[in-house]
Amino acid sequence: MTNVSYRDSLTTDKPEKSLTKGFRRGSGRNHHGRITTRHKGGGHKRRLRDIDFNRTDKLNIPARIETIEYDPNRTSFIALALYADGERRYVLACKSFEVGTQIMATDGAVEVKPGNRAQLKNMPLGTRIYNIETKPNSGAKLARSAGTGAELTSRDAGYAQVKLPSGEVRRVREECYATIGEVSNGEHKLRTIGKAGRKRHMGIRPTVRGTVMNPVDHPMGGGEAKSRGQRKHKKTKWGKVVDPGVRTRKPGKYSDHLIVSRRKNKRRK
Repeated sequence: MTNVSYRDSLTTDKPEKSLTKGFRRGSGRNHHGRITTRHKGGGHKRRLRDIDFNRTDKLNIPARIETIEYDPNRTSFIALALYADGERRYVLACKSFEVGTQIMATDGAVEVKPGNRAQLKNMPLGTRIYNIETKPNSGAKLARSAGTGAELTSRDAGYAQVKLPSGEVRRVREECYATIGEVSNGEHKLRTIGKAGRKRHMGIRPTVRGTVMNPVDHPMGGGEAKSRGQRKHKKTKWGKVVDPGVRTRKPGKYSDHLIVSRRKNKRRK
């Protein structure tokens, strides 16, 4: 079992009380209490951190990073920013953040400095960015997980082309805001869970393989030993094919016209 060395990255273990609140996790249940997503439930109790994914109401107001903190609800670290007007807010931490780092969101020309936030039309091409909006003033939706970052590749006809961490090239309105840099905690992907109990602490319940079930319970169940009989494809519990390479995206999705180049899916042989 391996973990991230938080001692080298974090500066405090107590969150800002005014920016936290309790919440009830649904654990994969809908409003009737019925399971709609399997393998969820339990886990350690968490406090919800109120994170500012927009920052547009603090334009041209400088802020200073006070602390780098752990957030149990996401893979990246978060940073507590103290603005010049005295207000404190949580923001997603850039990997180069340190206590005392100065950041600012602006609606004009921007200094190419990690943590600064601006519109895509005001950034030089080739800039590494994260925390990207998909619609103007909608709050960041793209490139928010640990260690990720996108690249601003081009601009044309009111749109900017952004190469996402998956390899997909997507068009985004150039009025949308993004933050310069890459998300913190890049070592997150190197950790090894190591034991079943750690998964339970994370709120993930056990998964049973379909091949060990009975035919009444799963399309791949039954048979002697590991035989699948005449069934050629792997399927879900509800009979949907899940072989690597099968497309699951809904045809005619509203954002299809914004995708310039799809992510590369490598089919396993």
